[in-house]
Amino acid sequence: MKAYQLRRTGKPEILKMTEISEPTPKSNEVKVKVETIGINYAEILSRKGQYSWAPKKPYTMGMECYGEVVEVGIDIKRFNVGDKVIVGQQYGSYAEYACAPEHLCFPAFSSFTPEENAAYLVSFMTAWVALKKLCRVEEGERILIQAAAGGLGTAAVQIGTALKCEVYGTASKEDKLELIRKLGGKPINYRTTDFYEEIMKDGGQVDCVLETVGGDVFKKSMKLLNSFGRLVVIGFASMNLVKWNPISWVKTYLDAPKVNMMKMATESKGVYASHIGYLTANEELTSGIWEELSSFTNKHNLKPVVGKVFAFDELPKAHRFMESRDSFGKLIIKVPS
Repeated sequence: MKAYQLRRTGKPEILKMTEISEPTPKSNEVKVKVETIGINYAEILSRKGQYSWAPKKPYTMGMECYGEVVEVGIDIKRFNVGDKVIVGQQYGSYAEYACAPEHLCFPAFSSFTPEENAAYLVSFMTAWVALKKLCRVEEGERILIQAAAGGLGTAAVQIGTALKCEVYGTASKEDKLELIRKLGGKPINYRTTDFYEEIMKDGGQVDCVLETVGGDVFKKSMKLLNSFGRLVVIGFASMNLVKWNPISWVKTYLDAPKVNMMKMATESKGVYASHIGYLTANEELTSGIWEELSSFTNKHNLKPVVGKVFAFDELPKAHRFMESRDSFGKLIIKVPS
């Protein structure tokens, strides 16, 4: 089968389609014929050698996909050949076939397109864990979503809006700002205005922030929190660590989110951090999150935003496009049938 294996780190051009053997499912695994693949920023970092959760090279990249079950292990109880599923795991999705543990396979949404199914899992589960499981967002609260036009951001804006919250979202271009507005959020252009000042003028501090940038954005976001406010760190896109450049080590350290516990105590604020990849080792926890999230999604008719679809042989191009910061929503790879 055709697949993209990461053998060394570098620019998008190092991603080469290669021929490897089809995987064979273990007793607790499902084998899926991949139809569509969701691209995640974590995979960009993995390709650069900057992602701590990445497995040892060489490995087939890709954290999520959608497709049809073509084979099941002897211990599989929930799925049958012919079922359509969403898969989310550490690696393995940049391929024509993927095997995954049963608890990391989920029934596809019949109301979604193949592209939307591939765009759903990582972004929506990350947003749900951040907003509901950690920050315990309640109806009527004021929340801020940084980088709100991306896959994670658009998922978070939709969830926050469905929770009847006042949702602010930052972005830098007019089409992205309009997308946030269409999803029910209040867009803020962080390039032309100061998001801290804009929000303070429009009602004051917020109850919750989903922070993905780091650096000064993190510091301003902390200032925006009112008493009992919560901020959750999902990542920091300002990181630009280059192993051979010691100056980048210092900048990365300075930009990484940090908190003063005594100051937090005097202001009664909370800071959380999450990486859903590490949660997936717990089958019961993963299943519970899925049940809550999928039920909420169906109840409120939520759908992931698909920004652009690339052909399977254009996967390096998709990586480059995501790095350009011109993309919005989720980037999808379509695998030939």
